[in-house]
Amino acid sequence: MSTREGADDQLELMQGTLDMLILQTLAFGRAHGHAIACSIERRSDEVLQVGHGSLYPALQRLLKLGMIAAEDGVSENNRRARFYRLTAKGRRRLSAEASKWQKLSRAIARILSPPAEENS
Repeated sequence: MSTREGADDQLELMQGTLDMLILQTLAFGRAHGHAIACSIERRSDEVLQVGHGSLYPALQRLLKLGMIAAEDGVSENNRRARFYRLTAKGRRRLSAEASKWQKLSRAIARILSPPAEENS
C-alpha cells in the first residue's frame, strides 16, 4: 500500500497499517477484496492506494491469525468472489490498534504544530 502524493513521492506506510485499515473496513460488514481496496481508497480521498500485491497477502495473514473469516459468494456484478468478515478476535484487535494509532497521531500532530508561546 502506498500514499498518492506523486509518482516520485510515494511512501510506504508502516507495517500493520493495512491490516488495521482492512479490519476497519470490515467493521462495516462483509466485503470482497476489490471492495475492501476501493473502500480504503475512497475513504482516504484517494490518498491511500491499495494494490493487489499487498492486499491479498494481508487478507491471508489476517485469515491465519483468526482476525477475519472468509466465505465464497457472488459479487454485485454476478462474479464468484471470496467475501471476508471481521471475527470477534479481529474486532478486539481493531479496537486496540485504533487506540494506539489515535494516540500516535495526536502525539505527531502536537510535534508538527508550532510550539505555544511560553511566558519566561
